[in-house]
Amino acid sequence: MSVKARRLGTPRPARVEVGLDGRPITVGRLRVEAVREDWVVEDRWWTSEPLRRRYFELVLENGRNTVVFRDLETRAWHTQRG
Repeated sequence: MSVKARRLGTPRPARVEVGLDGRPITVGRLRVEAVREDWVVEDRWWTSEPLRRRYFELVLENGRNTVVFRDLETRAWHTQRG
C-alpha cells in the first residue's frame, strides 16, 4: 500500500471577499466577525522566488479562528495551517 505524504503548512487556495480597506469580510461563505491581527511577511528577497504575503488572523462567524494570506505578487488568497 502506498501512502502519499503531504507537507504540513502547505497553502491552499481560499475564497476571500474584502472590504474597501482590503481586509477580509468573508472567507468561503462565512462572515468575518473580527480581525485579530494582520502582518506582512517579505522573505527570500535575495532569491529568484521572493515571498511577499499579507496575513490576517481572523475570527469567523462560527467562532473558528483562521489565518488567511494574500500573495502580494500574484494577488491570490490562501489559507495555511501549521
